[in-house]
Amino acid sequence: MRLMANIGSGLKGKVGLSRNAQRISVALVIFFVVIFILTYTVMPHRVSLEVGKPSPQTITAQKEVVDHHTTNLLKEEASEAVPETFDFDPGVLQEAEEGAAAFFTGILALKELEDPEEREEKAGETLAGLPFDLEEDEFLALLETEREKLSGMQRSLNLMLRDILGQGVNPAGLDSTYRDLFEEVEKEGYTGELGAAAQTLIRHYVQPNLVYNHEATQRAREEARLAVEPVRILKGALIVTEGQQVTETHVAQLEALGLQRQGADYGILFGLSIMVLMIFAAVGIYLFLYEKDIYDQPALLLLYGLIVFITLLFSVAGSIFSGYLIPTAMGIILIAVLFNHRLALLTTVVFGLLTGLVTGGDFRFVFIALLGGLVATYGVFKVNRRDDLAKAGLYVAALNAVAIVGLFLFAGEVRLEYDFFRSFSVGVLAGVGNGLISAVMAIGLLPYLETGFGLTTSVTLLELANPNQSLLRRLLREAPGTYHHSIIMANLAEAAAEAVGADPLLARVGAYYHDIGKLKRPYFFCENQIAQTNPHERISANLSKLIITSHVKDGVEIGRKGKLPQIILDIIQQHHGTSLVAFFYMRATECSPDREKVEESSFRYEGPKPHSKEAAIVMLADSVEAAVRSMVKPTAGKVEGMVRKIAREKLNDGQLDESNLTLGEVDRIIETFIHILSGIFHTRIEYPERELLGGEGNGA
Repeated sequence: MRLMANIGSGLKGKVGLSRNAQRISVALVIFFVVIFILTYTVMPHRVSLEVGKPSPQTITAQKEVVDHHTTNLLKEEASEAVPETFDFDPGVLQEAEEGAAAFFTGILALKELEDPEEREEKAGETLAGLPFDLEEDEFLALLETEREKLSGMQRSLNLMLRDILGQGVNPAGLDSTYRDLFEEVEKEGYTGELGAAAQTLIRHYVQPNLVYNHEATQRAREEARLAVEPVRILKGALIVTEGQQVTETHVAQLEALGLQRQGADYGILFGLSIMVLMIFAAVGIYLFLYEKDIYDQPALLLLYGLIVFITLLFSVAGSIFSGYLIPTAMGIILIAVLFNHRLALLTTVVFGLLTGLVTGGDFRFVFIALLGGLVATYGVFKVNRRDDLAKAGLYVAALNAVAIVGLFLFAGEVRLEYDFFRSFSVGVLAGVGNGLISAVMAIGLLPYLETGFGLTTSVTLLELANPNQSLLRRLLREAPGTYHHSIIMANLAEAAAEAVGADPLLARVGAYYHDIGKLKRPYFFCENQIAQTNPHERISANLSKLIITSHVKDGVEIGRKGKLPQIILDIIQQHHGTSLVAFFYMRATECSPDREKVEESSFRYEGPKPHSKEAAIVMLADSVEAAVRSMVKPTAGKVEGMVRKIAREKLNDGQLDESNLTLGEVDRIIETFIHILSGIFHTRIEYPERELLGGEGNGA
């Protein structure tokens, strides 16, 4: 759908700025407005709470985040709960048993010596050679102990060694192990010096046989940390209530949510500005390369920015209730109708990005925004009636509902629970409401935007094409010949516009109204002279020329009073260009005594020449239809010859020079005219007089 506007450079004259300055000013205004809205939407409203002081307000989570503080505390608890890892050393028990056996064997060997001096000497050597400190009186107590009791002590010591060292002795629990063994010694009846000797032996032979494994311990503790699931702060969760004493946990949770002010938010603001600036740059480059008509008119840029602003406001409001309710389709419908579908598709991507910013990057809502924009663009691709906009909203609503069902299935959230059905129902209803609200708001805003910016959209043209329009009804009653001429012309113009890629609807409506100036003096135009004398036969050629050419100026005046849009007034003003009023020029020449004194320029229309393809098509259709209709017994060959002759004359006269029509397009227009006119003005069968009298006929 092509934009139809005539708002030119009025701003320049009013504000005294160059077009570039206007363009930059508009871009800056739009940029700062968008940044302002996003700043108070995307950036969190931060607080500054201090530990130990009461909170000045109740704060809830505006989004779902990981509670790193609580998660780390749980990880530390899990890590500390993991016991240290020790490696068992079997050599300690073997060495202790062998050492104890050797010690008691030595004691028993000393007891076998009968010579006291030798025993004393050997005893001194044995005591000095022991690998541990044993008091002399303890050693003597062992030597004086009976063999059987000494053997019993050895057996008890071996049992203790096997029992304790078999279980494993931790260095940290060594003192506790000694105490338990000493109690066992007392229970066995070893007291005094003998009991002290037994304790000395226990201290020596009972050594830790569990070796601390640092790597295994750290690995186990790290596994315990990783096994802890992150604690999440759910959206809407209560963080702190008003008056509640603030703790470190509260502050940490607020920091995780981005709500705790730690300084100015310049970094966030700068990053947001960079992202928005990149979006603006992409749109600006696209407009410069592919939409020069829009890029060169600051007023149209302002309109585009206004639509973005309105859509963004409604998006922020919708996101408060549900991200599915963000009505980006509203803006896309307005842009597709007021501008064109290519720009609407690009803006769909822009609105998808802005939706991501507003909703914190939630894929679901971005997907719905993109889908809604695409469906809306398709829905208004060809608008034949105003209610087509409502149909586009229904398309968006239906596709949103299906897409939301798909999103719930994709997320694996389907379950037979109340919470699921509640969220599912709200989501689907929000998606349907999105489409309906978009259509209603677009239909409501469209007339104001059209009027405020002087635009003419296809919706307005459709309303003007209604035969019940007051000007068309006047034309039918007061100038019926002109009315029917305009109807046939409209069919020609519409088909020709389709053939060359111009706007068919604009060409048709322009053809309907191009001759409304004839309402002022309808009987001076031959198509309205039914059973009447021709008034031009009684006046001069110059006066006839003035009357004929004045229908252009009269048409513009009548159109302005009838509040026709400027683009239709342009077609009315340009549909004759500066063409020559040939009939009355030839008549003036014939009647002039000195034919050379009749200036051709005085018998031309004031113009201007057609400035658009649609105006040029209306010019050609007007001339061709009138010429062919005046032919007597037209044949296909005569029609083709006449059409080509008129088109050639307009080209040679320079009437199409400013219309942007190429020679190839002119040729396609000619072929279209020939095809249609050959069907309209075909040769008809002459009915026999008998059939006419009898009222019978077969039609042709």
